[in-house]
Amino acid sequence: MLSDWGAVFIFFAVALAFGAGGIVTSFLIHPRRPTAAKLTTYECGVDTIGPTWVQFKTSYFLYALLFVIFDVETIYLYPWAVKFQSLGLFAFIEMIIFLFILIVGLWYAWKEGALEWK
Repeated sequence: MLSDWGAVFIFFAVALAFGAGGIVTSFLIHPRRPTAAKLTTYECGVDTIGPTWVQFKTSYFLYALLFVIFDVETIYLYPWAVKFQSLGLFAFIEMIIFLFILIVGLWYAWKEGALEWK
């Protein structure tokens, strides 16, 4: 029987092989016929006329970033919920503090207007 770290190592090795396998397979089977049109800066679409410096609104990026942050942080609630009855009062107080920090972060983002879609 494998130890706990052996299972983690096998999981990591399979994940690494899966990711590397996709990259290697893509490299081996992609078509290799470069043409002048494919080697231009803009492979598809119309070539730009005039200055190409365009400033994008950062509110879209901030909105997505806040979603990812809160989404990843709420993942930490699942293991706690599974073991809730066996953890005791200390873990309950820690989770209350964690949720308080999440709520303060959400309140701050709301106050700063990061959740406004302008």
